[in-house]
Amino acid sequence: MSVTTPPPAGPGAGGPPGDGPRPGPDPHAGGPGGGPSGAREALHDRIAADALTTRRDYLRIVTTVSGGLALGGIGVAAGILHRHNDVKGVPEPRKIADSLGPGESLAFTYPGDEDRAIAVRLGDGTLVGYSAVCTHLACAVLYRADRGQEGELLCPCHEGVFAVRTGEVTAGPPPRPLPRVIVTEDLDGSIWALATTRSGESDKDAWCRQFADVSPEQALELGCPGAELPKDAV
Repeated sequence: MSVTTPPPAGPGAGGPPGDGPRPGPDPHAGGPGGGPSGAREALHDRIAADALTTRRDYLRIVTTVSGGLALGGIGVAAGILHRHNDVKGVPEPRKIADSLGPGESLAFTYPGDEDRAIAVRLGDGTLVGYSAVCTHLACAVLYRADRGQEGELLCPCHEGVFAVRTGEVTAGPPPRPLPRVIVTEDLDGSIWALATTRSGESDKDAWCRQFADVSPEQALELGCPGAELPKDAV
């Protein structure tokens, strides 16, 4: 089963990610745990603890990308086309779905409105998220639940294939794994996007790159390179 219509991208209600009951969130909060800082803390805690689309949609995307393939190749080679993670600044947490069941996928955008992304709930309940922009020629990546034991992520332009559990390249010409989008499930079952990683980047390195300047104490705790407390806090 595949979810093909993205939910509203605005922030929604829900408590912080975690195992036990916690106080309810501020109704005006911007993400799990009471706003962007809560989302950063949730992601920090996660690292510190252990650092189908329809056939019609598929054919539509294939037709679109094949028609612009030559232009796309030139644009990517020249550094013109937008690739995932080009958005500057600290990403804000975003609610992307009210729920996502095993075997379902969801197309959304994060962190920017032009950053195509995809989230998949695997059969064992694992939640994964990736950029939906192929690392070969920036074509759209689709989830195919009917391929392999867990399904796979497919770029129809040149049959590039990525492992759905890791984002690693398993076939075709893509030169790098898919950049990951760090997603989490809140206590109410809603799905949130919290941060992004570059291709091959660890969660810790991604956190340090995006949040170390705004959360220096947590950066020191994680051992981010160059992390130090502000002079007025020493």
